[in-house]
Amino acid sequence: MRHTLLVLVTFLLLLTTVYAQKKDSYLQADYFYGNIISSTPDEAVLLQGHPSGIFLSYNIKNYGQEAWHERYNYPDAGISFGYQDFHSDILEQVYAIYGHYNFYFTKRLHPNQIILRTGIGVAYATNPYDKVTNNKNTAFGSHLNSSTYFKLYYQRENLLKNLGLTAGLSFIHTSNSNIKSPNSGANVWAANVGLTYNLSPSDEAPTLIPSTESSYYKEPIKFNFSIRGGVNESSIIGTGVKPFFVFSAHADKRLNRVSAIQLGFDVYITPAIKDFYEIKKSGLNKTNDFTRVGVFIGHELFMGE
Repeated sequence: MRHTLLVLVTFLLLLTTVYAQKKDSYLQADYFYGNIISSTPDEAVLLQGHPSGIFLSYNIKNYGQEAWHERYNYPDAGISFGYQDFHSDILEQVYAIYGHYNFYFTKRLHPNQIILRTGIGVAYATNPYDKVTNNKNTAFGSHLNSSTYFKLYYQRENLLKNLGLTAGLSFIHTSNSNIKSPNSGANVWAANVGLTYNLSPSDEAPTLIPSTESSYYKEPIKFNFSIRGGVNESSIIGTGVKPFFVFSAHADKRLNRVSAIQLGFDVYITPAIKDFYEIKKSGLNKTNDFTRVGVFIGHELFMGE
């Protein structure tokens, strides 16, 4: 616990030092308490208690400094630190750093706000799977994981001078994207309550800057090609981490300043699948081919750059 407090204090001091000159910003601290959503029978052993933790966030308010702000009702941008204690000897704790946006559903300058936060980042699991010492942890196969969280909440700023109040619901997903097995991940839903502290109070209401861009916008069809790669392991523990490659081609058509639609195909070269076929002895193991082809349709949402 002392280690956690030290990390939080360091994070807060860093933000205060680096962004002290920033205008229209605020700090936010939330406590959450919830449940793990069990997605596989193996996860039943992980459910030893109710996960709880905190999110500490730094938020920068946007009032139209860029043209796209108005299209999304002037969202906040920020960074957040997350700490989860699963109250489980198997899972222990997770620390995470995220980049996030706060999207407002109500009139932007109204004192009472309903907000959706979307955050994505990296997480560190303190007690991942180990064949000898922690073989029941099928959620995290490695220390390093990716993490995403969504938070829908009510916020009232400057309720008592610079202090405000928040309350709502959160969903937190953490996994290593099958870089190393096992990787069932952990999904947590929770209730949260917290406080905000305005770093730039003002007696005058801010001015929202309307966009000068026309809502009409189009581009011709574009053709895109990409090569991507990485490493992963099959879902069978101990088969080893192997490289994979993805070759993609797609056409996209820009519909307006917000949206584009896509149509294309992917070619996946995944040696780890060969291990899975050979061990499982399924009908698919009659081939040594570990190449797959897929087609997709998609939608792209544009927010600034």
